[in-house]
Amino acid sequence: MPNAPQPGLDLGHLMTEQINAASAGLDTLPTAEMLAVFNREDQRVAQAVEQELPHIAQAVDAIAGAIRTGGRLFYIGAGTSGRLGVLDASECPPTFNVPAGLVVGLIAGGDTALRNAVEGSEDSGPAGRADLQAHGFTKADVLVGIAASGRTPYVLGAMALANELGAVTVAIACSPNSAIGAAAKIPIEVLSGPEVVTGSTRLKAGTATKLVLNMLSTGAMVKLGYVYSNLMVNVQPTNEKLQDRAIRIVMAISGLDREAAASALAASGRDVRLAIVMGKLGLSREQAAEKLKASGGRVREAIG
Repeated sequence: MPNAPQPGLDLGHLMTEQINAASAGLDTLPTAEMLAVFNREDQRVAQAVEQELPHIAQAVDAIAGAIRTGGRLFYIGAGTSGRLGVLDASECPPTFNVPAGLVVGLIAGGDTALRNAVEGSEDSGPAGRADLQAHGFTKADVLVGIAASGRTPYVLGAMALANELGAVTVAIACSPNSAIGAAAKIPIEVLSGPEVVTGSTRLKAGTATKLVLNMLSTGAMVKLGYVYSNLMVNVQPTNEKLQDRAIRIVMAISGLDREAAASALAASGRDVRLAIVMGKLGLSREQAAEKLKASGGRVREAIG
């Protein structure tokens, strides 16, 4: 059963719980006007994220540094925040061909909560701590705690453990002076403002969180050499769309025509980075592998 209401707990001061004057009377508006309110409010989100770019840059560098030395990236959150973290983590292996356990998403209530709300699970700090421990979190890893309100106990419990271990901790919140921001070594507080529907943080706060997560994971992978120019050179060609993309990436960087690029990709064992180095420098698979090893896997350094 969910916890009984606490008369003394007043969260009305949180930005994410405040009433948005710009969306007052939303239920009385014609559909097009109602949607225009949503659209105007959504435009504020990217501007709010821009204000936090210095902190986001610190987090990207910390994540890339941790992964480079054998660490992992963990996201932890509840509700929408947790689902967005799990989503970002699940997209890293197919996009960048990294091991499934390199980026880990944890949500209060476990995987069941991805589809069905598990009410009350976010209110347990010990549960957040236990979930992090169960995945073998260490000082070498980075924890990103996600809570639009900035005060979710489940997230705070996990962040306390990470801090005790001496790990890098990052907070993503959409309220100023947040508890998780105070607990983090790198606070990212995106002030996207009160929601169009009061308290519904799956709206602007969810969009803000997704934008930040996009930058954290993708930015770290760029720093680690998984992107050449703006091309995902470590993509897994596991379906027709990605096979086509892989061939076009090899073509764009190596200068090969489509047939030759497809042949190089096949000869590389469907390894895009190997195929690029093979095609660009005219090397065998073994020679290209040595080049990549010497460059730390970075295509730009390997091909000169």
